[in-house]
Amino acid sequence: MSRKISNLLFSLFFVGFSFSQNSFVKDSLDRYIDREIKRWQIPGVAVAIIKDTQVVYMKGFGYSNIETKKKVNETTLFQIASNSKAFTGTSLAILEYQKKLSLQDKVIKRLPYFKLKEDYPTQQTTIADLLSHKIGFSTFQSDFLNWGCNMTRKQLIENMRNVTPSYGFREKFGYCNVAFLTAGEIIPAVCDTSWDDFLKYRFFEPLKMTRTSTSFSKIEADENACLPYTMYEGKLYRLARANVDNLGPAASINSCVKDLSNWLIAQVNLGKFEGNNVIPAEALLRTRESNTIIRSRGDEANKNYFETYGLGWFMKDYHGSKVIWHDGGADGFVTTTCFLPNEKIGIVVLTNTDASGFYGDLRDMIIDAYLNVPYTNYSTLDYNQTKYYKGLDDAEQNKWREQADKKEKWKLDQKKLEGEYKNEVYGKVTIKMANGQLEVLFEHHPLLSASLEYLEGNKFLCTYSNPTYGIKQADVTLEKEKVKGITLRVNSFLDYGEYLFLKIK
Repeated sequence: MSRKISNLLFSLFFVGFSFSQNSFVKDSLDRYIDREIKRWQIPGVAVAIIKDTQVVYMKGFGYSNIETKKKVNETTLFQIASNSKAFTGTSLAILEYQKKLSLQDKVIKRLPYFKLKEDYPTQQTTIADLLSHKIGFSTFQSDFLNWGCNMTRKQLIENMRNVTPSYGFREKFGYCNVAFLTAGEIIPAVCDTSWDDFLKYRFFEPLKMTRTSTSFSKIEADENACLPYTMYEGKLYRLARANVDNLGPAASINSCVKDLSNWLIAQVNLGKFEGNNVIPAEALLRTRESNTIIRSRGDEANKNYFETYGLGWFMKDYHGSKVIWHDGGADGFVTTTCFLPNEKIGIVVLTNTDASGFYGDLRDMIIDAYLNVPYTNYSTLDYNQTKYYKGLDDAEQNKWREQADKKEKWKLDQKKLEGEYKNEVYGKVTIKMANGQLEVLFEHHPLLSASLEYLEGNKFLCTYSNPTYGIKQADVTLEKEKVKGITLRVNSFLDYGEYLFLKIK
């Protein structure tokens, strides 16, 4: 996730004039997107805008595969990651509407194996708590394990008992993927249908989302699907798609702008699509109730006074309008779905690189155009912010690289680092010497590895084989000149936490 600094630092990029959707969306949007994707080095983008029951704009830009130059179109698949959460939240709201459950039901009533670190939250956590990010976990807590691992859905839920929450129960918002996984697994517990099939028959088929699926195998086999990219050492770098089937209800949907425009048409028309009542209006309205306060302090400049979370949707007021949205980030993909219910406007932006905030910048500019808000080029602001912070990150990594290249010797024999280590949340990693290089292997990510190079003191440079995980400093803990453990970190895009692995043999 990109970090934000005050727009005042970049005020020279602000242009203070108003414009209508006719002048920007209808006349300028194509040229603007073409220009910005070159600036950001984004391989491919797909955009759709809906108004009332109609698609008023739908187009693909750039390439799904930069090697073959295959172009993005309206049916090109992207991994939409956390945009999946709105489907899960709506599913549970439908089941409540059908009186098959209550969102205030205790989770253990439906999933007896559910258990958190402490007994009180275990007994008191409701389905609504899971869907509202307020079980006490901090944002992305435990996702070092959860994301792309080889564990089953049930195993990931059972592992929640090993996580020490960062916050008190219901104390504050903490974005939690495994909580949404847990909520999704309540579906088969109450109606004997998997989360995947529930979405297929309740949403995908009646909304004519013919290209949309929930499994890794589907997007892997599809000929019109984007490859994911990131920026690595100043160049576009092709990644493997992340297999997040086990996080399904939180993150595993594959879709395209054509299909997602149908989803948003149903949203702005309170469940109606092509004359049919596909989703109960009461269920949709339930998902839009504010359950968790994210921010309550006003932003006077943008007439945005609060931000909350419902059931799979972020919500805020903006210049007198209610904006409802969600973003999604996977290895090499960042995406957004958004709608303004009162104005009956819907916006989808999908991109196949995770090294850009343009997906959100474009969404916000389209909103401004429809609301006749004075023009701000958010992409320019964001690009300069990103460039600034990227420079700081690069400087830190270059410093580490220079230290590692000195090849100084650690005070102990590096072979003493070899062995098995265990973290209560993650499980095991193995460190071994291979061809004179220390290598870390991960029990639950068999395709992932990392190299360790000595820096200084008891610090090592940890370079992951998958750039999504990053290049980070690892700290070795000693006790009487014996290796006690090692602390590993990954990019904040995955997990903000630190993981101490204790040596077990």
